[in-house]
Parts: sequence; structure tokens; C-alpha cells
Amino acid sequence: MLASTNVHPAATMSPRPRLLVAEDDPDIRDILVHTLAADGAREVLAVENGRAALEAVEAQPFDLVILDVLMPELSGLQVLERMRRLPGGRDVPVLVITALDDRDTVVRALRAGADDRLTKPFDPVLLRARVAAALDRKRLRDRERAHLAEIERERQRADELLHAIMPAPAVAELKASDRMVPRRFEDVTLLIADVAGFTAFCDSHPTEEVIRNLEDLIDWFEALAELHGLEKIKTIGDAFMATGNLLLPLADAPLAAVRCAFAMTDAAAHLPVPWTLRTAIHRGPVIAGVLGHSKLAFDLWGDTVNVTARLAAAGLEPGIYLTASTRERLDGRVQTVPIDPVAIKGKGALEVWRCNKLLTS
Repeated sequence: MLASTNVHPAATMSPRPRLLVAEDDPDIRDILVHTLAADGAREVLAVENGRAALEAVEAQPFDLVILDVLMPELSGLQVLERMRRLPGGRDVPVLVITALDDRDTVVRALRAGADDRLTKPFDPVLLRARVAAALDRKRLRDRERAHLAEIERERQRADELLHAIMPAPAVAELKASDRMVPRRFEDVTLLIADVAGFTAFCDSHPTEEVIRNLEDLIDWFEALAELHGLEKIKTIGDAFMATGNLLLPLADAPLAAVRCAFAMTDAAAHLPVPWTLRTAIHRGPVIAGVLGHSKLAFDLWGDTVNVTARLAAAGLEPGIYLTASTRERLDGRVQTVPIDPVAIKGKGALEVWRCNKLLTS
């Protein structure tokens, strides 16, 4: 039983191609090696039977394999058929040599995956020409595979970048239709958190320390939003925006947002340089989608967004603040205290509650 655990993948051709010759007749084998390796431009390995040929293909990559059709152990056709089932043998050019002027044998070889054939006795000039043509075709296939692999890497990178700046459903819609038309979503819970005293912190600490702390907090924000079923929308400086029940259904988005806010508050307190957060949570309809055709960004618009953003930036003490529409959905599950109405541009005095504690696990 031949071992097949160490199968080498097909390799890109080197400047000095590697050839495998499988021929049971020692005189013909020597002629083949001499003809193909005489100018030193190729490295040639010669074996005397089909089993040795298959083992060689399993053990190392080749740029071209030349097989005698009639060989002991395994015939050239058997080697070819098994080669084409190996990861490292699928794309290797194969030239078969036979003394049989037999149409059926040639047809079987071509169907099994042979690229070309020669009939014994062969002309050395014709042999070199057929080998050179086969190697040229392999070079072209190698370049094509490398080009396609590079395209695939770029496609995957583009997907990763899209997923880094947009929720997954938005990416899927963009890929399917090349756009995500903004539309209205009802009953969305919006969380916006920012770092209290961030400007003063920046003024009194080295830039490297600010960025390091902010990067740690963003990492926590992304992980905690996902953990609680929220969708990260974006970060703007030291502000973080996430939604619940927007593109992905979330049955109890207000409670998920509060839990996420408490977890973020705890994470900020345990940064290398502790920070405190001011978090606003509000419910309502939003318009969401992608506008423009360059530097795409998924964004939200509407009164719900404006109220949440202005509440988060209202200069309140660090804490978690809920609007009436959010609090009514959390009755009995959180401990809240009312604070003085907050003046919100365009809305007037807004009733706000500070959430001090979760009453549910």
C-alpha cells in the first residue's frame, strides 16, 4: 500500500524545472535523461517502474512527468490515473511514451489526463520540443493560478474591510445588489457612549498612551457589543455607537443595551489608565443605509440618533442614562433614579433617568 500522507502540493515552476522520467528499459531511460538534462537547464529524476514513479510524485513536486505506458508494478496509465487524484499531481503536465501505435491506448491516456504523447522510437528534437511546449504551458498555468490566488486574497481582504466598517447584513446586501438603499427601521435601541473628560485626558497624557488606552477600549466595545447581540455601527473619536434590533432581530434590545453599557463601564474602569463613560440609551425609529459611491460607510439618521447623541454629549456625570421610551421597556428589571430634565437642542427639556443597577441576571 502506497503511503499518501505527505503529498506535496503543486509548486510554481522554478527557473530550473524538475522532471520525472519513468521508463523500465534502462537504455531508453538513459537516452531520455541525457536528452533532457544535457544542457543543464533541467533537473531530471529517473525511475524504473510505475510504483516508484507514483511514490516520487507523492514525495516531491515536479514540473513535468514522462511516463512509459507499459511498465512493471504499475502501468503508465495507472500511474497517471492515480496522479490525477493527488493534490500534488492534478496539474502536473504528463507526456506519455509508447511503442504501441494504438489509437485506443492514446485515447485512454488523453482521457486519463495526459497532455501529450510520443511514440517510440522517438526523435530527440521532437522530444525536446514537446517537453518545452509542455513546460511553457505549465508556466502560463502557474501564472494564472498565482493571479487568481491574488485576486481571491484581495477579495477576502475587501470582505474583511467591509465587515470591519459595516454590519454583516449590510455587507451581504451590498455584495448582492451593489448598494444598500437607506430605509426606515422601527423600534431600534441605540447606545452611544463616550469617555468623560477625554479632551482633558488628551491634553495631560502622551499621545501614545491615549491611543493605546483608546484602542483597548474599542476592542472591548466591539467584543461586548457582539456578546450582547448588538451591532457595532461605528466609533467617532472617543464615542461608540451600537444598535439593537436594527438589521438583526433582538427581542429585548433595551435590556441587552443596558447590560452592554454596564459591561463597557466595567471594562473602561480596568484599562491601563482607568476611564469613566457617559452612556445614553434611547429607543425609536431610525433611517439606516449607505449613501454615496466612494468611501462607503453604513450610517444612521433621524430624531432617535440626534436625541441619543445629544444626550451622550450633554455633559452629565459619568453613568448610564435612559430616555422614557427605553425605561418603559425595562420596568422592574433595572434600578433607576430620575435626574433633572436635560435640555436637548431641537427637543427642549427631555426626561432622563440614570440607571444605577441591573435587577435581573
